Formats: sequence, C-alpha cells, structure tokens
Amino acid sequence: MKNVLKTYGWIVVMVFSVTIVSGQQLPQFSQYIFNGLHINPGYAGYKGQGYIQSTYRDQWVNLPGAPRTFTVTADLSAKEGLMGFGVSILSDQIGPTTTSTGLLTYAYRIQTGKESFLSLGVSAGASQYVLDGNWEYNDPNDPSIPEGRLSTFTPNMNAGLFFNTSKFYAGFSAFNMVGKKALEREDIALAFHDFHFYLTAGMMVPLGDNVTFKPSFLIRELQGAPTSYDINSMFLFMERLWLGASYRSNLRLGVDNFEGNLHNRTSAAMLAEIFATQNLRIGYAYDHNLNALETYQNSSHEISIGYYLNSKSSRISNSRWF
Repeated sequence: MKNVLKTYGWIVVMVFSVTIVSGQQLPQFSQYIFNGLHINPGYAGYKGQGYIQSTYRDQWVNLPGAPRTFTVTADLSAKEGLMGFGVSILSDQIGPTTTSTGLLTYAYRIQTGKESFLSLGVSAGASQYVLDGNWEYNDPNDPSIPEGRLSTFTPNMNAGLFFNTSKFYAGFSAFNMVGKKALEREDIALAFHDFHFYLTAGMMVPLGDNVTFKPSFLIRELQGAPTSYDINSMFLFMERLWLGASYRSNLRLGVDNFEGNLHNRTSAAMLAEIFATQNLRIGYAYDHNLNALETYQNSSHEISIGYYLNSKSSRISNSRWF
C-alpha cells in the first residue's frame, strides 16, 4: 500500500513528489493569519466573541489529484474571556485519498499582566481516512491498490499554547498527538497522522492614524519532510481592509530525498480581507509557485468567509487583530 500513489503521468508525479514522498502533511492555508484556530487550539476564544469562518482552498488548479480543502470553524469565549470553546470540521482530498476530521476545542486563558494572556488549548475528536481504489489515475497494474473504497477511523488530539498582548502574539502547537498506533496496519493513513509542530509569532506596528503593519512568521515541522516557514507582511487600513503578501519556503536540514528542485517548495501569496459589513469578513489569497511547478502556471486560490456573532462596535472596543 505504500506504493499506492504511483506514477499517473509525469505532471502528477511532480505534485506527489512534493506532497507524498516527504510524508503526507496536514492541509496548509494562507489565511491562517486571520484565524489561528487552524494551527493552534489555544487560539479558541481569543477574539472575545463568537466567530464562524469557512475556508475553501483549491491548490495547484487543474493538476490531477491536487489538494482541495474545505473547513468550517467556530469559536466563542466565556467567563469574561478566560475560557474559549471551539469546533472544527475539515475535509481534504488529494488524489485517491480523502481525509475528514471533526474536533471540539477547549482553551483556558490566564491573565499574566495588565494586557497579556497565556492560553492553553486542547482539541479532541476523530479523523476518517478513505482510499478510493477506483480513482481514474490509479495504476491498474499495481496489485496493492484495493478494489472499491477503503476507510479507517482514528481518534485525534491537538494541543497548543498561545500568548498575546494587545500588540504581540506567539504560539506553539502540536497536532496528531494520539491515534497513530491505531493506524500501524493502515498504510493509507499512517503518513497523514504523523506529529506536526507549529511555531508562530507576530506583532502590530502602528504606521499612522489609519495604517497598521503586521509582520508575522510560521514554522512547520514534520518528521521526514523539510522544515517549512512562512514570512508574512500585512497592512491594515482604516481598521477595515487587510492587504499583504506571504513568502513560503523550506529548510532542508539534512532531508535530501527529493529529485531535482522539488525539495524547494517555494511560493508567494497575495492576501486580502475586508470587513464587508459590521459582522462579515471576506478574504482571498492567491498563491503562485516559485519552484518546479511554476512553469505550468498552476497556482492556488483560497477563499474565506467569516461572521461575528456580536456587533462590530463590540469588536472595535476590544480589537482582535491576530
């Protein structure tokens, strides 16, 4: 089964050389900077009010088997902001494999200073992994490919720390902390369920009465894959419009099992988000590859819609820009 994703054509090989040879990674988003719940359960309740967001990402458009990801997250705070609760639903499809995950999140916030808080969050739930043996690009001569569909379930748990002041934040989290042992005989999901670690930080820098600069970074670590990092530069105008860019690449750190320059998972993204109404946020990200896939003009698109369950006046009086 480890060879289930074989050569479906040389373009498809390029896609899977990046996403599978190094071990299956959790879905990536460019707009996590607007919703930290995607990468850290300690973020739950941070905004101080109810918030619902849905994100759809179409990666490497028109390449066969390229990832397509859909998520819905919701979180709220309680006990005067010292507790956070959340729920996350994710569906991710890449080639013949589909991953579906549902998680419930709890976070407890400790006030460490006049405007500083440290939050510890835990998410728990379950994941389903499905392999479609009838996928049109499967190798018909591969005896390890099953007939029909195979699926398996496993428990899942994530944990994270999130520290913030009014102008700075930092977080560290670990994903897929349990459940791998249940998959030791299920190669279709074992690589997906490796530990993932995330380290992130950012700050708000006022540039004037109506413009604020927000630099941030994210580092991802997964065993058997290059360490990847994002460097983000965002500008907030009139407390209404976000515009900025992100650069994503990796550090090899001894991982040399990639052909050619496929180890170089470099891309650049343009991001925008607007408060369309008092409660509605709409975001868009356009990712362009700067590695071997650049030649084929297969970029990625990501759309998000978020809705505050409280009035905008409440949000402005207690701004949550992280």
